[in-house]
Amino acid sequence: MKQIHIYSTLSLPLLTGAACTVQSESKPNIIYILADDLGYGELGCYGQQQIETPHIDELAADGMRFMQHYSGTAVSAPSRCILLTGLHSGHSCIRENDELPERGNVWSHEAMLADSSLEGQRPLPKGTITLPALMKSAGYTTGCIGKWGLGYPGSESTPNKMGFDFFYGYNCQRQAHTYYPPFLYRNEAREYLSNQLLAPGTPLDEEADIRNEASYRKYIQNDYAPDLMFKEITSFVDKYKNRPFFLMWTTPVPHVPLQAPDKWVKYYVDKFGEEEEPYTGNKGYFPCRYPRATYAAMISYWDEQIGQLIQQLKEAGIYDNTLIIFTSDNGPTFNGGSDSPWFDSAHPFKSEPGWGKASLREGGIRVPMIACWPQKIQKGTVSNHISAFWDVLPTCCEIADIPSPHTDGISFLSELTGKTQKTHDYLYWEFPEGKGSKTLRMGKWKGYIPNTKEGNTEIELYDLENDFCEQNNIASSHPEVVEQIKHKMTEAHEYIP
Repeated sequence: MKQIHIYSTLSLPLLTGAACTVQSESKPNIIYILADDLGYGELGCYGQQQIETPHIDELAADGMRFMQHYSGTAVSAPSRCILLTGLHSGHSCIRENDELPERGNVWSHEAMLADSSLEGQRPLPKGTITLPALMKSAGYTTGCIGKWGLGYPGSESTPNKMGFDFFYGYNCQRQAHTYYPPFLYRNEAREYLSNQLLAPGTPLDEEADIRNEASYRKYIQNDYAPDLMFKEITSFVDKYKNRPFFLMWTTPVPHVPLQAPDKWVKYYVDKFGEEEEPYTGNKGYFPCRYPRATYAAMISYWDEQIGQLIQQLKEAGIYDNTLIIFTSDNGPTFNGGSDSPWFDSAHPFKSEPGWGKASLREGGIRVPMIACWPQKIQKGTVSNHISAFWDVLPTCCEIADIPSPHTDGISFLSELTGKTQKTHDYLYWEFPEGKGSKTLRMGKWKGYIPNTKEGNTEIELYDLENDFCEQNNIASSHPEVVEQIKHKMTEAHEYIP
């Protein structure tokens, strides 16, 4: 794949020199919390009615809630690439989930267990300047705990080679299709767990009683990965609490499979009722006796951990000078037993399949974003600033007082601190998976082209102020707007073979 917009790591010493004039004790810590497949409407502070998220809601009350924030794109790996490089999907080097199947049997978990070279996704090219590398150059200790998905073990694009001092979690997003994996990675090496390999998609036993909870017990093992990762989160914060740190908590929650601690599952079974229909595995991933209860349990379990992290920061005396950003890598999913329409997961946007994850509709890319920084952000504020993942890199650079490389982003630090904020002329996405699609947001207007792989070039036009569910295509009534969007789409796209 041809690489574009590469920023050589040779420029990093210059950035380090620029940062030497800043007193390290004045720099805030930055914790970026990235959910996996969490919908815009799956938090209480964004209108969720079924799932309880009191600690995240409190974080929003203590900071700023963004109402028009967008993910990098509609699925995991390219969205993370965009986040780390500051380049939107018209310029970024990874634009879809790419498992590099030419390597061999990459979907066999037995094969991956035996051969680590089959793990992982397409790597970022060597020399790519990334957000963690920039923060490291500014004197920050950098850590990533959770899921990577941007390069296989041994490639030039592992977390440690892309700027993180410490990594713990899943290198490969396919490995994250079980929360009881046989191993996780500590930096560059596997750390084997007290779990046996149970390949994702393993069905229920023949003759199993699908309504008997005991039939699903084989999907629960000893070491629950989110527990282990949270232990590393608290350890990292404790170890580096006396110096500035940049920590990305890239949890796989609430991405399916549906696996959650019993305490929280029982809580939601009591809340939703035991008559819930089981999920038997017909839409991929592991079966689950109480799918809705378990999905809600995963989010509330994680919310509880976030509350514990906030308490740790307060006890360490560093909460007030820590910027916490909470968001999601794309919209809610449609498989594995999840039930986005029942939860109204993308509220107020459409939550049905085809309108959430893997779609450039609002439900697929509009995500919750909360920023809390008690020293700088006014409590309980709401922002309508239109922003996206590619803005995070320049924002962090401005906070760290280092020059940002040229990106597609605009720092939103001014928005956080109540100053006049520069805005985008437009935001652009292209998504080559499925039948292909493109979209462009320009003020209240959204241009959308579906089925691009089939040769379609007709732009649908939506007025998001009056039609946020994208139901009324008004392209024929506004040909001048369509023409502007067409021109900007051409401008924003850079071809890679």
